[in-house]
Amino acid sequence: MNDIIKFEKIKDNAAPTEVVYVTIKEFGELVKRYLIKAGCGVKLLQSNNLYGESAGENIIQSANDWEADIFVSIHCNAFDKTVRGAETLVYDLKGEGYGLGRCIHAQLIETMQDIDGTFPDRGIRTRSLLAVLRSTIMPAVLVETAFIDNDIDALLLMNHQQEIAAAIARGITDYWVQINGQ
Repeated sequence: MNDIIKFEKIKDNAAPTEVVYVTIKEFGELVKRYLIKAGCGVKLLQSNNLYGESAGENIIQSANDWEADIFVSIHCNAFDKTVRGAETLVYDLKGEGYGLGRCIHAQLIETMQDIDGTFPDRGIRTRSLLAVLRSTIMPAVLVETAFIDNDIDALLLMNHQQEIAAAIARGITDYWVQINGQ
């Protein structure tokens, strides 16, 4: 996955009027700000190394060495321009990663459906082959926020970054409260 996403602002089905570049790293920075305000320590890492096969910084090893409490990988999905919605990927449906995924996914879907009542909930799905879910030693999730190749989802991603980031951060803090009984 490229870390730069290109969005074209479209008015009334006319030609694009403005091109906006948004990076997944920007979403991460926004989530980080919300979490720091909540008293969390945050380390941002960037990689395309989801399956563990490409060279570069090994974010899994970095997260494991840092002894992070959780690992959250933020993405935008793509398929065939017709599919919409958010999904959260976990290693399995019984571990702590699933609990983290449920908290984040619930906040993300509630937020997105408040913005757009037709926004689809694609659910929590298992992806046991993803290295970021398989090889981390802490609860881990991969959040697919929306589909960048769908015009409606792309506009949501472009125009509601703050809300999306806040939802992810709320899901993380919900999980923290849940496991600590606060």
